[in-house]
Amino acid sequence: MGRSSKDKRDIYYRNAKEEGWRARSAYKLLQLDETFHFFEGVHNAVDLCAAPGSWSQVLSSKLEASDGKIISVDLQSMAHIPGVMQLQGDITKETTANKVIELMDGKKAELVVCDGAPDVTGLHDMDEYIQAQLVLAALNITTHILKEGGTFVAKVFRGKDIDILCKQLELYFDKLCLAKPRSSRTSSLEAFVVCNGFHMPPNCRPSLFNPLLNPDSCLQWDSLTEEERVVLPYVSCGDLSGFDSDCSYPLNMQGHAPYQYREPVQPPINPPYEHAVKLKRANMLQQP
Repeated sequence: MGRSSKDKRDIYYRNAKEEGWRARSAYKLLQLDETFHFFEGVHNAVDLCAAPGSWSQVLSSKLEASDGKIISVDLQSMAHIPGVMQLQGDITKETTANKVIELMDGKKAELVVCDGAPDVTGLHDMDEYIQAQLVLAALNITTHILKEGGTFVAKVFRGKDIDILCKQLELYFDKLCLAKPRSSRTSSLEAFVVCNGFHMPPNCRPSLFNPLLNPDSCLQWDSLTEEERVVLPYVSCGDLSGFDSDCSYPLNMQGHAPYQYREPVQPPINPPYEHAVKLKRANMLQQP
């Protein structure tokens, strides 16, 4: 997988390779926890849309309880992560939720995280809508696998319709907050919603057969007024005097070890371009 020279000047990208994280996104979860401390008291945790696995790595390094379980769920296969049980499955399927509970010996998780995102198109309205649907899918399976009082952390795109998504989340959690980690580029629309105090609404039964935004759901969207829009607190996470994710830094910086190229911590598994690369190499060998 090719990387541009700009990636090499991205200080978080470089640090991730040096410290053994599979992706720079590991720092986002670490900086979120520095502010919200949601790792405290957690024994069982689930990482949804986990590939390539950097958030699962963070969970494995921070949750030291020997009797707990960490489950990573993704449609793609991932290389093994010590201390993490991997489940290749679809988060919109009830069988996946049941399998997660089975892997946790019938218990539920105190923490569910989701850093999943679609392949962005550049059409902001489309990207925001698809991301919101992904978050709702993650929320839907979370209602099956998260225990009462648990925490849910997910990536969102801040757009004009985020109020609708936040209103839906507000039905299931006592406290919500939007956060922007220092390692998240300022130019990006991404933010992370941290939801504390999970509870099921009255007369609501979790189901993966009906979407959460079904007109028959417990929230009547047509009855909402302008005064009912949700305005969440918005905080910046991480050391504000540290590295700026939008800046490019020289490869060799004063006070740091000389730059040394490192291969990716986790190369792609069965990438779609693998067959084309093999054909190209074969053609090169056949040439005189």
